[in-house]
Amino acid sequence: MEIDMSQFHQVFFEESLEGLDDMEQALLGLDLNDIDAESINTIFRAAHSVKGGSATFGFNEIAEFTHILETLLDEMRAGDREVTQEAVDLFFKSVDCMRHMLQARQNETQCDPAEAEALSIQFHHMLEGEPLEDSLATEPAATFSSEGNSEPSGEGVWKIEFIPEAHILLTGNEPVRIFRELESLGEFSSVASIDKVPEFGSLDVENCFISWQLTLKADTTRATIEEVFEWIIDDCELNIQAPGEGQPQAQQTNVNDAEPVTQEVITEQNQQSQQPAEQIKAPASAAPASPPAVKPAEKMKPVKAKASTSIRVEIDKVDSLINLVGELVITQSMLSELGTDFDMKKVERLQGGLEQLLQNTKELQESVMQIRMLPISNAFNRFPRMVRDMAQQLGKNIDLKVTGEQTELDKTVMEQIGDPLVHLVRNSLDHGLEMPQERLDNGKSATGIVFLNAFHQGGNIIIEVGDDGAGLNIERIREKAIQNGVIKENDHLTESQVHDLLFEPGFSTAEVVSDISGRGVGMDVVRRNINSLGGTIEVDSVEGEGSTFRIRLPLTLAILDGQLVRVGEETYIIPLISIIESLQVDSEQINHVSGNVELYRLRDENIPIIRTYNEFGILDANKDLENALLVVVEGEGHKAALLVDDLLAQQQVVIKSLETNYKRVDGISGATILGDGTVALIVDVAGLIKTTNRNASRRRIHAA
Repeated sequence: MEIDMSQFHQVFFEESLEGLDDMEQALLGLDLNDIDAESINTIFRAAHSVKGGSATFGFNEIAEFTHILETLLDEMRAGDREVTQEAVDLFFKSVDCMRHMLQARQNETQCDPAEAEALSIQFHHMLEGEPLEDSLATEPAATFSSEGNSEPSGEGVWKIEFIPEAHILLTGNEPVRIFRELESLGEFSSVASIDKVPEFGSLDVENCFISWQLTLKADTTRATIEEVFEWIIDDCELNIQAPGEGQPQAQQTNVNDAEPVTQEVITEQNQQSQQPAEQIKAPASAAPASPPAVKPAEKMKPVKAKASTSIRVEIDKVDSLINLVGELVITQSMLSELGTDFDMKKVERLQGGLEQLLQNTKELQESVMQIRMLPISNAFNRFPRMVRDMAQQLGKNIDLKVTGEQTELDKTVMEQIGDPLVHLVRNSLDHGLEMPQERLDNGKSATGIVFLNAFHQGGNIIIEVGDDGAGLNIERIREKAIQNGVIKENDHLTESQVHDLLFEPGFSTAEVVSDISGRGVGMDVVRRNINSLGGTIEVDSVEGEGSTFRIRLPLTLAILDGQLVRVGEETYIIPLISIIESLQVDSEQINHVSGNVELYRLRDENIPIIRTYNEFGILDANKDLENALLVVVEGEGHKAALLVDDLLAQQQVVIKSLETNYKRVDGISGATILGDGTVALIVDVAGLIKTTNRNASRRRIHAA
């Protein structure tokens, strides 16, 4: 009977990608002045495992590429070849290449072979003892884009077809910012296609239904145009037609864009040492006499890695779960026996059995949740490599300090927090830390420090990303905000409010937009992603000393600490993390402004009142402000006071998706079942504030 090998593919991919992570960590830890043999063995074993598994499953292109790498490592392991900086840099590139090839196989897509073939040539040259700089003169560059990417076409008309996916606005990307960037390159015009825009009644304002035909008259390159779109390449269809081309050419990205766009792999520059490799002749069997010819790069869409769908669980956690299930079975048997010929003499035993059942259920819930908990080191492990590459590119001396990496976090939360963390670390590296000479002039060490820290606080996890750089310049942020029309010149803001300006869409104080900082994508996307996880972000900064961005997240997305409130006869749950305070209404603090907007004056701050019964269509609620309660909440940096009839208990609730089981409802993030069997809706604070503002705008338009 023939065995279906595909059933083992997922395990192979997960183990191979973990092996590449181990290989990368070992490379980062190499000291060229004192080579640790075990580190070389670790790197060799990872490559050998990938090669063996690839050959077993018929992934020949991966096995062949890894074989060349393994040959070089074997010589180093045997002491026949010196470990040089050239070799280490090449190994780093090979890790990226193998990762791309594995992800392509995992996603059942094609991978551009040019990167592997170019690296193979360099490995052959190294095995033959030839200087790499000689080989680089006759082979493709390390990045492989479409023809013409590196050469200007002369001034001419570029035609660009830009079809964004519907959800692009939800990621914080606005087409108008991209158009402004294109306009800076030359003479620009656009024609919008509105064929897919639905009728007004079914229009969702948060989705994008428009596509564009763009025309750019400029002396530029394809690479420059692609760079403008690099942050949204996974969220759109892009076709670029160069001057003189007959048909639009589909977007060609270099293979390093296989990672999600918010995790750009920085193109390594100046990686090739100027010293030739040691002149040691490789055995004839180690490599062919002549390197293979490089095939032209194929046109591919970027390969995006699938999220891991499995969790490795310690055996102790499984044993604990099995023991608790055994306890539950015993308790259930006892209660079943009590139910037979029940009389009042058994009431005391029944109460004891129910208490035991409650205890077992709580312990079972905690054990099951522990299975989903993983150390945050799984998210932190990507940053040593990123810091190394960016330090080389920026010409800075940078140390990364990581603490609290064993702090545990729900796997789902960890997967979604990765992109915001990448953005924050990149900002610290690019904008936060000064150049070495500037640091020395300011009396600092030439080496800057970026730190990552994680710890538990109450029912939340705190993640800190910071640096000992220049800190935030308050006056510069104010001036930029005034220039952008975000605030007025006579507005008086506290330091905390000035820091919040960083999270305004498109806000940046960078004088030069770089490929590290991105184009038109800023801290507003970071905050939106964190808010979507039920978290918050705040900033601490001292000018000249550094900045810290502090993220507060729930430990899990499956269970929520909530405040139950009553509105009419309905019960709603407000996440505790969103609540600032609750208070009895003082009618003297209520103010009315144009458009029938009600504001509550709370400690020198005017907070809009949301009549919750109005937004949720509850007719039997208390409409008298003086006899009601206000729950002051905050979502995505905006505060509001929710009008409720009564505050009930605080409790943990299990979140059920409303969209999966019913449909999406504005202002509601989910639902749960209470102890009495009734369903309570969970309030999406940020969504409710947005919906209320949108409805108020519509009412003003109709009134006009």
